[in-house]
Amino acid sequence: MTQGTPRDDSLLGLLKGVEDFSHKIFPEREQLFNELAEGQSPHTLFITCADSRVVPEMITQTQPGELFVCRNIGNIVPGYGEMLGGVSAVVEFAVMVLRVRHVVICGHTDCGAMKGLLNPDSTRDLPTVEAWLRNAQAAKSAVFARKLEGAAAMSALIEENVRLQLAHLRTHPAVAAARANDAISLQGWVYDIGDGTVSVLDGATDRFIPLAEAIRRENGV
Repeated sequence: MTQGTPRDDSLLGLLKGVEDFSHKIFPEREQLFNELAEGQSPHTLFITCADSRVVPEMITQTQPGELFVCRNIGNIVPGYGEMLGGVSAVVEFAVMVLRVRHVVICGHTDCGAMKGLLNPDSTRDLPTVEAWLRNAQAAKSAVFARKLEGAAAMSALIEENVRLQLAHLRTHPAVAAARANDAISLQGWVYDIGDGTVSVLDGATDRFIPLAEAIRRENGV
């Protein structure tokens, strides 16, 4: 869709999008898709929010087959045994079967789940969402202990939630075993929707650093 073209948000629009993919995009990448038809070998499990504005493959500039993506409200990973279900199954399969080498938990600005966590009244009529967000309550407690309010509280909560979900991720047996064998790396990100930047949680300092600095550190500079 070019700039200025009206967006077709109908079901027909989706079907036409698939038609364009089948007739225009797929033929250009047919060899890649033929290879992927035989199996997958993604290098990264990418856990992020279901928010429509977060597009992992676009943000990371990766190709089909590179990311094993898990999306849910608030990029949450329940601690092992707390709420066994889809996320736990994805983690287990990605680590034990697909042998991913990296796991990224990516939060983002203007997150509706974090807004709901800060304002419980807004989720009172959403019992399933309310129950799910209990997996992030410890992040809220950490932010409230710092007596932050408004935009500062929201920004801090988004970051604190990424830290918390990484801690939850480490409780999963598959992840613990892979880490013990130095077979996997874990990283936390926050994606800024408004300016297209990513900040990265630095394991040594436990603070979020600019992408350029994270790249320098990965390069050993």
